[in-house]
Amino acid sequence: MHTLHNTQKLPLTLQYAWDFLSTPANLKIITPEYMGFEMTSLHHGDKMYAGQIITYIVKPILNIPLKWCTEITHVHKPDYFVDEQRFGPYSFWHHQHRLVAIENGVLMEDIVHYKLPLGFIGRWVNSLLVQKQLEDIFEFRKQKLIELFGEYKEN
Repeated sequence: MHTLHNTQKLPLTLQYAWDFLSTPANLKIITPEYMGFEMTSLHHGDKMYAGQIITYIVKPILNIPLKWCTEITHVHKPDYFVDEQRFGPYSFWHHQHRLVAIENGVLMEDIVHYKLPLGFIGRWVNSLLVQKQLEDIFEFRKQKLIELFGEYKEN
């Protein structure tokens, strides 16, 4: 099992951050273009809710399309939601999205637990490629959110 943990402070109200991040359509905005992200579910709704199924196609390696299906398993507005992979490239994927109001903004926290299939081969592929790619995706998101909403300034 592998873990990624990212935090970012944003100059937004808790409610505004929640409204943006809990809108499925906004995921494409904060995903790098090279991923070829395309939402394929037709009835995914405007806001995330527990039990929601969202399907995508992503092209993370050599432009080869992979189908990915996630379920939003937990929603506690405006504090957190959790998505879990139901089928896709991982043998396990659990992603917590947490928001905490702070002075002059919000702290956004992502905690991802994941596992690749194929035992030691999956661990090798993770160390060779996947972990770096996931870190790059989260770095892209950080920069995109700064571009969209500005940088958080400490007092």
